[in-house]
Amino acid sequence: MTAVGPLDAMFLLGETREQAMHVGGLMLFELPEGAGRDHVFPDGGRDFLAGLYQEMVAGETVSPLFARRVRNRAVDLGYWSWETDQEIDLEYHVRLSGLARPGRFRELFELTSRLHGTLLDRHRPLWELHLIEGVEGRRFAVYCKVHHALLDGVSALRLMQASLTTDPTRTGMPAPFALPEADRFEDSPGVLARAGSAVGGVGRFVADLAGLSPVGLKTAVHSLAVEHSPVAFQAPRTIFNQPITGARRFAAQSWPMERLEKVRVITGATLNDVMLAMCGGALRAYLEEQNALPDKGLTAMVPVSLRSTKGQGPGGGNSLATMIADLATDERDPERRIRRVMESTSYGKSVLSELSPLQNLMIGALGLGSAGPAAVLPGLAGRTPPPYNVVISNIPGPAESPLYWNQSRLLGTYPASIVLNGQALNISVTSYDHQLHFGLTGCRRTVPHLQRLLSHLETALQELERL
Repeated sequence: MTAVGPLDAMFLLGETREQAMHVGGLMLFELPEGAGRDHVFPDGGRDFLAGLYQEMVAGETVSPLFARRVRNRAVDLGYWSWETDQEIDLEYHVRLSGLARPGRFRELFELTSRLHGTLLDRHRPLWELHLIEGVEGRRFAVYCKVHHALLDGVSALRLMQASLTTDPTRTGMPAPFALPEADRFEDSPGVLARAGSAVGGVGRFVADLAGLSPVGLKTAVHSLAVEHSPVAFQAPRTIFNQPITGARRFAAQSWPMERLEKVRVITGATLNDVMLAMCGGALRAYLEEQNALPDKGLTAMVPVSLRSTKGQGPGGGNSLATMIADLATDERDPERRIRRVMESTSYGKSVLSELSPLQNLMIGALGLGSAGPAAVLPGLAGRTPPPYNVVISNIPGPAESPLYWNQSRLLGTYPASIVLNGQALNISVTSYDHQLHFGLTGCRRTVPHLQRLLSHLETALQELERL
């Protein structure tokens, strides 16, 4: 058995029926050329996916990460731990689903919304994989979800990427849960979190803590509470910062990277700044449409991955720091809005750069935990000022493209993330094949007409392009 790390344990302790603590991803694929040509179903989708499904559930290989289940027993004095499940039921974890006709994105997102709103069974390893047939245009989808205590979004995406190839002719490829150790990114959290238990890891942790003198500790705490930007912990109350239900709504869309790059060149911003400015403009328009735009600008909590390019990080399943970004939704002028975004992110990154990875991890825990009181105390959400208004994540995608899985070309990959009581909207973005792929996750009741944010994102980008 292996102890669950403190940041990972937060996601277990904070989970309720209304507040599921898993991350997910929806991948859209194109069927291989000629799939099912000699079968009953002309589009080939059903026979092709049925074959993949049968291969998956008949397999005997499950990587150590996906074989772990969580335990919290009296003998462990209340501490969470991981243990290996020796009898994994793959027919439970892997499922084959079909879309209602006509199989548009609307039906796909409705199914994804329902799948993302259900809790994972803690008596089993905390993951599910759904093969979804019937997407129009000779396409199918794969939706996978995994508990945030097991993996953060960056790690989950890298595992998904490890199951893909640039070879369009390759077959017999394993699913992410069946990847051999040698094929996974080096030192991933699936190799039972070594850093916290190894003597060297403890030594480094103690050294980093010792490096926080009283002045240094004050700086670390203030880097979250004050010094990230002038707007940190000064967020207005919005409709997003209300109690949530267990039902989710998911929407997604892709934008060519070239369009954002042109704005980046014109403004001198980073690509991430342009993406945040898009979100700020879209949220302003959405809230105006709902007659709910506050006079004060919204702020976003932006997770910052501490993992190296090889997947190494100091936090077990989760290695994240956080910073607060000004979305400037009170600013009508798109140029002034992006300048305020740039100022806040530049300051936040400069503060984080002065801290060690483990000290940054502490800041990440404070950033995630700051939403905790409203998330766990009944009746508190919506009654106190929120620490920030929305979570916006930018997860690095694969550098190579196009990618394939069993001869099926990957068309898009869309993150689906967590919403909290008092934090009812999450915007996650990743890159692939010269495009940015946005995944919007919201409480079905608290965030009405979530899909309208997609058109507002397009309008916000057009405004930036006219600068």
